[in-house]
Amino acid sequence: MKNANLLFLFVAFGCIGITTEIFFTAIVDNIVAVQQGAAIDWRLMGKSYIWMFPIYGLAGLAFPLIWGKLKQWPAIARWAFYGVAILAVEFVTGWILHVTTGSCPWNYTTGWHIMGYIRLDYYPLWVGFGIMIERIYLLLSKKLHLQ
Repeated sequence: MKNANLLFLFVAFGCIGITTEIFFTAIVDNIVAVQQGAAIDWRLMGKSYIWMFPIYGLAGLAFPLIWGKLKQWPAIARWAFYGVAILAVEFVTGWILHVTTGSCPWNYTTGWHIMGYIRLDYYPLWVGFGIMIERIYLLLSKKLHLQ
């Protein structure tokens, strides 16, 4: 694969990941506020971290490498794999950031979390994100003539 295509996929997936995260945090913050009896913040201010750009961008580099094997799998198996793989990447990158910077930008304190780095109850959401990434990759790969 050409370096220009890899760079494009890295940037595209970095942007897609951060955008998705900003939407997600804006919505979830308001759901939590309402559950706690507070008013909805109609500004819908989501957040992310600069560190997330290269982390999400890695999907643009990794997906082409694994797609050749994954495309043969049944859809349900691929989707299950995406959820597990994303949780694993989230754990490892959270740990690396904690060790190198002194803290992990995300620190889960609620839900079924492991060391604050991952939330197991987010697994279905990560599966959905993986499905979205697969669809976007397939669309981009046609446009870039990667397949």
